[in-house]
Amino acid sequence: MVREYSTQRHLPPLESGVGVARRRHRLTRPEFERRYGAAPHTKKAELIEGIVYIASDVRHEQHGKPHSRVITWLGVYQSLTPGVDLSVEPTVRLDLDNEPQPDAVLFIETDAGGQTRLSSDGYIEGSPELIVEIAASSVAIDTGSKKQVYRRNGVLEYVIWQSYENQIEWFCLIDGEYQLLSPSADGIIRSQVFPGLWLAVEALLNNQMVRVLEVVQAGLKSPEHNAFVQQLKKQE
Repeated sequence: MVREYSTQRHLPPLESGVGVARRRHRLTRPEFERRYGAAPHTKKAELIEGIVYIASDVRHEQHGKPHSRVITWLGVYQSLTPGVDLSVEPTVRLDLDNEPQPDAVLFIETDAGGQTRLSSDGYIEGSPELIVEIAASSVAIDTGSKKQVYRRNGVLEYVIWQSYENQIEWFCLIDGEYQLLSPSADGIIRSQVFPGLWLAVEALLNNQMVRVLEVVQAGLKSPEHNAFVQQLKKQE
């Protein structure tokens, strides 16, 4: 978020929980952005259903390490899938009441027919096709209100890694509702939106990254991934 310190000192401070007490005190996205821009010491803040959430400090085992594994996995897929982009903790303008900063987003580029676009000031607008959240201290939000916001705005797949429980849930939007995807008999979940994005769930949870990368590379060599790449090229 762009910080404009000198011109916005008169604004009320950005505080976690703003909007909780009474509905009329909830913030709109433009007001949230103004306050966020005037809060130089706030590292990460999100607006969910008009309520401000300021992230706590990040612990290595519960958040930093799982986050790095997810980015490694998604980064391999993105690097070999032209027309698909990846971003880490980007500001996402979903609607006038919601502006999250997901831990990772994988999305189809605008020119390739994706759901999002980049604003004139460089932010993602619209709903990324896939969002990943590492849920540690934020688990109640990530599995509750944020999940409903993503569903309502048409985020097609939503992955939640609950780090304290060390479990992964992968949801796919089907007929307006999130349906849980289960691993197949080989322990792999296969994305319904990004062909070839395969995840060896237990390997990721147990930090067996060699296995994780072997599986996603197998997905990248699959006929369905090749067909997906050709489809994206036709959209450009």
